[in-house]
Amino acid sequence: MVQGCYQCTPESLVRTKPDQSDFLGFRDLLSINEKQTRYRGWLVRRICCALFVSGCKVYPSPSHNRQERISNRVKEALAAKHKPPEGENSQGQLHFLPLINTCISSGLIRLVGWVLLKMFASMFGSVQVNLNHLSAVRRASDEEGSLLVYIHVRQSLVDYALIALTLFCHNVRVPYTFCPLQIKSSILRAILQKVGVVLLPPSLLTEQDAEMDPLHACVMTSLVRELLLEGQAVSVGVSAESGQGGQWLGRIRHLIKAGSVPDVSLVPVGISYDSAPNFSWQGGLKSVLQNLWTLLWRRPEGLVRIHFAQPFSFKEMFSSGRYRVDEWLPLQDLLLSVVLNDRVNSHFGQRRMPWLLSPSHYAFDHEEPNQSERNLDIAIILHLIFSAHSCMAVMSTGLVASLLLHKHYKGVSAPALCRDVVWLTEELLLRNKDVGFSGSLAEVVHYALSLLAPHLIMAAAPSRMEVFILPRPTPAATRHLSLQSQAVTRTFALEAVGACAVSAMLREVAFSGISSWERSVDVEGEDVKGDIEFDVVLCQSKLTEKASKLCHLLPKGFMPPCQSESFALDAVDSLVRCGILIMEEVPRAVPTCDFLKREGFLDWTTSDDPYPSDSDCEEEDLHSYKISQPIQCPGMLFFLCSMLAEHLRALCWAIRGLDHMDTSLPEAEFVAQIHSHMSDTAKGKKRHYESCSEEAARTAIGTLVDLGVVSEERQNQVVLLGVTPLFRLSENRQKLHVFVEQYLYN
Repeated sequence: MVQGCYQCTPESLVRTKPDQSDFLGFRDLLSINEKQTRYRGWLVRRICCALFVSGCKVYPSPSHNRQERISNRVKEALAAKHKPPEGENSQGQLHFLPLINTCISSGLIRLVGWVLLKMFASMFGSVQVNLNHLSAVRRASDEEGSLLVYIHVRQSLVDYALIALTLFCHNVRVPYTFCPLQIKSSILRAILQKVGVVLLPPSLLTEQDAEMDPLHACVMTSLVRELLLEGQAVSVGVSAESGQGGQWLGRIRHLIKAGSVPDVSLVPVGISYDSAPNFSWQGGLKSVLQNLWTLLWRRPEGLVRIHFAQPFSFKEMFSSGRYRVDEWLPLQDLLLSVVLNDRVNSHFGQRRMPWLLSPSHYAFDHEEPNQSERNLDIAIILHLIFSAHSCMAVMSTGLVASLLLHKHYKGVSAPALCRDVVWLTEELLLRNKDVGFSGSLAEVVHYALSLLAPHLIMAAAPSRMEVFILPRPTPAATRHLSLQSQAVTRTFALEAVGACAVSAMLREVAFSGISSWERSVDVEGEDVKGDIEFDVVLCQSKLTEKASKLCHLLPKGFMPPCQSESFALDAVDSLVRCGILIMEEVPRAVPTCDFLKREGFLDWTTSDDPYPSDSDCEEEDLHSYKISQPIQCPGMLFFLCSMLAEHLRALCWAIRGLDHMDTSLPEAEFVAQIHSHMSDTAKGKKRHYESCSEEAARTAIGTLVDLGVVSEERQNQVVLLGVTPLFRLSENRQKLHVFVEQYLYN
């Protein structure tokens, strides 16, 4: 079971330690037979699903007097912020009346549960739930006064239904679900609001519009407060790309800090798909019924694995003071002097991400928060995104997609692919990562290839019995494989950062000509054949320095903010553990401190020593590394480097795209032009389409804004983006491009 963070919530880790004596295994949520009912017989086998649903325990939640309590608090909050014209409050709150009256009806939730079981049986082959994880959640739910908040990373609208259905089928309180969905059908809205789904109000079209509306923020904050005081559970989805959904966590933290709510237990939930469904609830009731009817005639395919992490205290997480958010620095301060002035050492610290939470998120607060408060909310969101990703199992499609995208993009035979599947599965299990598949090797590979078949080319030459497999060279196929392989990439994040740092240092050595690479067999392009002898020694401090600079450019959720200070060191150590690097100790005449001591993070003295000294630091020898010589080492190194190449390559292409940006443009137009340049670059190379998606363009532009390359300016509620004067010089853009490109091994 994925346990709480040992650094942020040590008390919760001890208090809710799971019982390891029993192994309950997994249960298929869709496999319902007469054993799940109190009855037996032929007729029972025909209606066992309806009987099972009718026997599930439901915790009804009416909305008595909730409207009056919320209205009073909304009026007080708005009066503290500003005084609107008389009658505007009551007029505006009428639009939110259905949201305030959202409730859980026992009869309707049983009906919806039965419909969902039938619908998912047509969509998926099975929905596996880890019963050991669920037992810990049930114990926490049964505790008196315990309030649970379920957090998951958004992948599909089906996520929300799966969490609620899983808890309903296991007799755990069904949570109120905050779903950023705009549904036009009044009938469908009424049904969903009777089963605890809080939708967007009809007057607001998007979640971003809702965040910018101060009245909506006040109403939702009051609604969350009332739900928690009633003892209800809450389910929230957070976007890993934009951080949207994190405003709910900020509101709950504000309520705990103000004393309105004593504490809540956070439960990260990991939902893993063989292939994420693309089911839409948009439109009227007729279109939704047509989608449901289509599902009844399709063949179910794909598996789903649901994991619940160990519940931990939200109050302990943010009140422990373990986040050093006061020391967070803008990315400009961390890297800009290194990029432009070619400084050897960079600042060591956490990158500030001011764009993750918009200022409108704090519209419910009477006072504008300081930067430290915002950084704390951002740190919590980043940590929970990381925790939810850590819960996710690696599915067979993700494993095969990762091998085809990052190791065998030019194609591979079926036997070689099977050997790599065994190797990568062992590596995942060594890192305590759950895999969402079982069975013989041939069955697992055949099943994964059958699901990925629309995105692959599989052929067999007449003279050979082996099937040759390679990804389709199309943008849609490449992006699908990239999306499927994200779970593997996050599992190897440490090793990938270390590998890119090694690649950057080897590039410096190759260009400087200080050392030589002796190759026993020729290397063609990126295909490494045979053994390569790297006659080079890598200094620990410089290697860690390279890794720390790369950490500032990582996408969100790759590392928890509480461990950012040691991530670079852990990345280098991980390469030693997996056999890529061999540590050597080289004594020096001049004492040398290690990286963290040099930065001042590990300075301490004993309380009984009246004469403090730096002798402990001076006794350290300088560690260095050599690359190990096994044949598989270069292949493993390049495989790890390729995992981060998608993000780094997109950043390089975005920097090149700034050459064509002469004036400031509205945000949407600026993103569209950068995205167009990235797409044209990928089409010209006829590969790397995973680096030219619109989301990749937005992420790259966000990094450039933080770095001070792109400026943000608001004019009449329109955000204008433009290149800053410092980077209008092609020389500075070239320096930035070289800095990022050093981590691309190819």
